[in-house]
Amino acid sequence: MTPSAPFGREEIEKIIPHRDPFLLVDEVLELEPGKRVVARRHVRPDDWWFPGHFPQRPVMPGVLTVEAIAQAGAVAVLADPANAGKLPFFAGIDGCKFKRIVEPGDELTLECEFVRVRGPIAKGEGVARVGDEIAAQATLTVFVGDA
Repeated sequence: MTPSAPFGREEIEKIIPHRDPFLLVDEVLELEPGKRVVARRHVRPDDWWFPGHFPQRPVMPGVLTVEAIAQAGAVAVLADPANAGKLPFFAGIDGCKFKRIVEPGDELTLECEFVRVRGPIAKGEGVARVGDEIAAQATLTVFVGDA
């Protein structure tokens, strides 16, 4: 059974297979299983990537921002009972743009809306925002496979 939004990490971990230190979604604010999701990541000063990216100017790597969008999208895809217990794999990232640096203390809002689903392949429009500013956006293609 899919929980009603909003919900936190405990429920997220019941839906998607990602775990610390690689779970990049802290809470789900809105959810339409198989269709769309709005989630949040609190970017903490002690996140594991900051000591090396970059020691003098901590910045969340863009690829991890895209991964956070994808994980939020995975919540929407795997919350659909037809996909429960399956694994989401990247099949493509198109039109990716980075528009704002993500720093310690930022609150990242992650949105993904699936515009096409055909069998095990889903294509979603994703965006990460800090406040009203877009940090990253991309069209993500996901393959949902057996665990």
